[in-house]
Amino acid sequence: MHGLRIARAAIASIACMAAVPTAVLAQTVTAAVPPPPEQGPPAAGRPEPKKTAEVVPAKKLFGAKSRAAKLAARSIGFYSRGCLSGGKYLPVDGPAWQAMRLSRNRNWGHPVLIKYIERLAKDAKAADEWPGLLVGDLTQPRGGPMTSGHASHQVGLDADIWLTPMPENHRYTWKERETISAVTMLKNTLSVNPKVFTPNVVALIKRAAEYDEVERIGVNPAIKYALCQAAGGDKPWLQKIQGWRGHHYHMHIRLKCPPGSDNCRHQGTPTRTSCAVAEQWYKDTKAWLENPKKDTGKKKKTKRKRKPKPQITLDDLPSACREVLAAAPTGGPELIKNVALPERKPGQMTARITAPRPQPAVRKSAQ
Repeated sequence: MHGLRIARAAIASIACMAAVPTAVLAQTVTAAVPPPPEQGPPAAGRPEPKKTAEVVPAKKLFGAKSRAAKLAARSIGFYSRGCLSGGKYLPVDGPAWQAMRLSRNRNWGHPVLIKYIERLAKDAKAADEWPGLLVGDLTQPRGGPMTSGHASHQVGLDADIWLTPMPENHRYTWKERETISAVTMLKNTLSVNPKVFTPNVVALIKRAAEYDEVERIGVNPAIKYALCQAAGGDKPWLQKIQGWRGHHYHMHIRLKCPPGSDNCRHQGTPTRTSCAVAEQWYKDTKAWLENPKKDTGKKKKTKRKRKPKPQITLDDLPSACREVLAAAPTGGPELIKNVALPERKPGQMTARITAPRPQPAVRKSAQ
């Protein structure tokens, strides 16, 4: 009986379907089945996805400029994040200086810095304190991030002055300027070498710090400690001298932001530069050297490698630096390699300096 009912229902269903128009039935079936996905063009014919434009590091842009920007002289930004407009070229030789490492093309600076170096060199020589300066890195023609080496020196107000005196009767060749090394002033971590750290070195650093335009001078902490001892304690000029790691063979001079550089940012008055701080550094370092932390045998935690800092780009610098990069060139030689220097015969190059030449006695007291 039950089977008979099922059979009758099936026959009725077929009859109903027969009564539905063919077009309506086709629409119903089409709606029930989703259409296949739209096929794109063949792989060979598809356009390539757009690549993100590569951001060029600012150091490449500024390092590629061989001459200064033909604009008004301005230091723009901070010492480690800025650029230089209207830079001036320090001649590779002067009456009391010689520029070193010429291949770097970093003997440029704000006109105030160039004037300061020339004045320091001439004044120290006139006072029989120093025969002449060996000038290391200033900045690139238009400042900006360096292609190598320094994080600062970007606004044309930093200068590295070697603590090795210039030879009085010899003009270095190009090769000598590239290969001769400055002499370290240190005997060990805590103390200076009296054979090279002479009263003349003290006199030169003191003179360099006493000019009003100087904001601070960085030297190795052991040199700072030795300066305090030589001066007999705190003196006004010593407040500008900071103990900076490294800096054992040169002094890093930093000038204040000059007038007309409204976008230049001061670092501010140096702090913790008293001789008491230098004394404490000496005691703490000595104690650590005498009793270094012993190995307890415990497994040391593996230090995670720090991710490299992202490269500074043009967007990270003050907007005025774009104008500096785009400006016409001016000043100095078109190419630093074209600077005329004396060349000596092969095998006659001055030997690598291992000690400074004899220096005249200091006329003025270092105190």
